[in-house]
Amino acid sequence: MIRVLLADDQAMVRGALATVLGLENDIEVVGQVGSGDEVVAAAREAKPDVALLDVQMPGKDGLEAAADLRAALPSCRVIICTTFGRPGYLARAMAAGAAGFVVKDAPPEQLVEAVRRVHSGLRVVDPALAAESLATGASPLTGRERDVLREAKDGSTVADVARALHLSEGTVRNHLSAAIGKTGARTRAEAVRVAEERGWL
Repeated sequence: MIRVLLADDQAMVRGALATVLGLENDIEVVGQVGSGDEVVAAAREAKPDVALLDVQMPGKDGLEAAADLRAALPSCRVIICTTFGRPGYLARAMAAGAAGFVVKDAPPEQLVEAVRRVHSGLRVVDPALAAESLATGASPLTGRERDVLREAKDGSTVADVARALHLSEGTVRNHLSAAIGKTGARTRAEAVRVAEERGWL
């Protein structure tokens, strides 16, 4: 049996995924959680072979949770399963050690096959997203520019961002200016939007 852990903040989606996987004779869903913060503890308890993680969850997102899980339980293979098929997410998922990346609008049989293939040691990536990722290229943002944009996302002032990240206001302005230039945006709000659409945040 392939033991699977599901992490998705939407209970209905989580339940649907569990139902689809549970119909298979060789797959057993051994745990379900609704936030990225719960993934490692649940995996330590359930000992899954494969973890299916959504990207956008409360607490840690699925990409952070994937990296934590790979560090804590290297034997557990990770598949990112998301509504948001963004090229930047794919690159970050692979960097976090994920072995698969599928989008939720794929047919159920593709998800089942992805679980089996990843469990057998292969990598599985949505082909359309892989092509788009190659065309788009890697994120041009540095880690600090990404942090600053993420903090500025809700309309926080430069002073607020500086306090939250323990930086000077001048440093925050420099990072915002660089991020705006790299995204081809005119304002920081537009830079946030572009970076989110491309999966860079």
